[in-house]
Amino acid sequence: MWVLRVFSSVTFLTSIILSIPLAFDVGGRACGLAFSLALASFYFYYSILRLATPHTARYRWVLIQLVGWMQWAVLPTLLIWSLNRFSVEPVGDSSWVERTFSGKRADDTSVPQWLFGPDGLVETITVGTWDKLLRWSTPVFQLCEGFCSLLVIQAAGQITRWLVNRSGRSDSWMIGLLVMSASIISSSVYFLWRVSRFPEIGNVDATLIGITITCAVFLCAWGIGSGKGNPVESSLLFAYVVLCLYQIFTDYKSSAPVEPLTPPPPAPDFPPFPPIVMAPYTTLMQVLSVLPGAIHAGFNFIAAALSTITPSVIISLAYRLFVLYASTRIIPAVRESGARALSQEASLEDSDGAGQILGLLSWFSPSILITVYTSLLMQHFASTSGEGNGDWWTSQGGGDTGGNLWRWINVAGTMGMYALELYLGKDDLDDGLTTHWKAD
Repeated sequence: MWVLRVFSSVTFLTSIILSIPLAFDVGGRACGLAFSLALASFYFYYSILRLATPHTARYRWVLIQLVGWMQWAVLPTLLIWSLNRFSVEPVGDSSWVERTFSGKRADDTSVPQWLFGPDGLVETITVGTWDKLLRWSTPVFQLCEGFCSLLVIQAAGQITRWLVNRSGRSDSWMIGLLVMSASIISSSVYFLWRVSRFPEIGNVDATLIGITITCAVFLCAWGIGSGKGNPVESSLLFAYVVLCLYQIFTDYKSSAPVEPLTPPPPAPDFPPFPPIVMAPYTTLMQVLSVLPGAIHAGFNFIAAALSTITPSVIISLAYRLFVLYASTRIIPAVRESGARALSQEASLEDSDGAGQILGLLSWFSPSILITVYTSLLMQHFASTSGEGNGDWWTSQGGGDTGGNLWRWINVAGTMGMYALELYLGKDDLDDGLTTHWKAD
C-alpha cells in the first residue's frame, strides 16, 4: 500500500506543479488565481471532511475514498473551467470595487448576472480577496522559512555534536563532517561568486551583499570559536545566507548571453551504425510516427506545461516545503519527546500544544502547498515584470509583491536570531534534541 501512497503523492505534486503555472500562462492572471483558489478550496473542504467525520463511522472510509478518487477528475475539470471562465482579463488596473460598482455594470440585464456573471460581485470578491491574501502572505511565508531554516540548522548541529562526542567512531565522524562542511562552504562561495558577476547589481546592492556576508562570516567564526556552534551549523548558516542572496538577484538563469546554436553537420551518406542496429531504430521511428494524434497532443501539452516552470520557483518551493516539514518533526522533539519524535508525525492527540497545532496544520497540508506555490509564482511573475520580461503581469493588475524586501528582512532576522542564540546559549547544548538518545 505504501507504493500506492508514494505514487499518489508524486502524481499529486506533479499535477499541481504543472497545472497552476499553465493556468497563469495560458489563461492569464485572473485564470491562475481562480484555479489555485478553486484547488485550495477543494482540498480545504476535503481536509475538513476527514477531520469532521468520526473515525469509527462506517461511511467515513467510503466517503473519503470516493472523494479521494474524485480528485483526479476534479483537477482537470477545474482547470478547464478556469480557462473557459477567466481567460478574458479586465482592462486596466482598476480594483474590483470599481469594476463591480462602476457604470459599466449597467449593461447587465439581471441581478443574477450582476452577482454571478463575468466580473460580477462574487467573482471579483473571491478572486480579489485571494489575490490580497497571497500578497499579504508573502512576508509570513518568508519569515517562517527563515525561522524553520534556523531550526533545521541548529538541529543538524546538535545531531552532529552528539555523533562526535558520544558515538564510538568520533574521529571518523569528525573527519567526515569537516569534509562535508568544507564542501558546503566551497559550493556557497562559488554561488556567491556567481552572484557578484550579475550585471544588474549596483553599488547599493554590492554594499548590502558585503555587509551580509561580513555578518555571516563573523557569526560563523563566533559560533565555532565560542564552542556554542560547530562547523556544520556555520556552513549551513552561510549556505542559507548565500541562497537568499541568490534568490534576490537572479531567477536561476545564466547571466551570460545565450549563444546561437550552430547548425548540425549534414548527415553522412552511409548509416553511422550497422544495418542490424539501424533496422530496429527505423522500425521504432515509423511506429512512433503513426501513433494517435491524442498521444502527440498529450506530449505537446506536457512539454508546454514544463516550459512554464522556472527552476527558481521549483527550488524555492522544494526548499520551503522541506524546512517546514522538518520543523514539524523538530519542534515536538525539542519540546517533549527528544530525538524519538523525529520518526513520529505531529497529531491532534499530542499532549503538547505546539504538537497539536502542527498536527492540525498537517491535515491542511495540500491547501498550504497550493498557497505557498501560488505565492512563489506571483513573486516570480512580479520580478520578471520588473525586468521587462513580463509586461502581461503588470498589464493585468499584478504589482510587486515585495518579495525581495522581505528576503532581506528574512536574512537579517535569521542572523539576528542566531546571534541571540549564541549570546544567550550555554556552552553545552547537548540537552535539547539528543537528550533521549541512548549511547552504549
